[in-house]
Amino acid sequence: MTTDLGNAEGMGTRELVHFVTQQTRFSLIADILAHPQQLPSMYELEALNPSVSQANIYKHIQKLIDAGVVKEVALDDGQRRQGYPWKFYGLTDDGRAFLKEHNLLAAEETLQQIYDTISDKPEKMVKYENAPRPDEQ
Repeated sequence: MTTDLGNAEGMGTRELVHFVTQQTRFSLIADILAHPQQLPSMYELEALNPSVSQANIYKHIQKLIDAGVVKEVALDDGQRRQGYPWKFYGLTDDGRAFLKEHNLLAAEETLQQIYDTISDKPEKMVKYENAPRPDEQ
């Protein structure tokens, strides 16, 4: 598979596998995969990782974006609603292909089923989970 993944970070395939499987980054990828639209907001990622600081979550998401694994997508100005998120995070096509190629997507369906069973989601998280998402990921 030929992609530009990791090139911004100067990584080869082995280094990129190690990079994405770092505990916090892999947890964030799992949260993206588990999300109903596979586009969680920053707040949702923070709520799903209460033991990780907001700054650390942001830092690791940014690293995943820089490596080409994750993308940030935003609602157009006309679609934004006050009190709702407008930026979301999802896998890039290359990121998904890389994870699949290295058998790192095997638990995707299980992650989604586990996410569906979370019964004690904060009200704000449920609100954000149901917020409009960009049409084009």
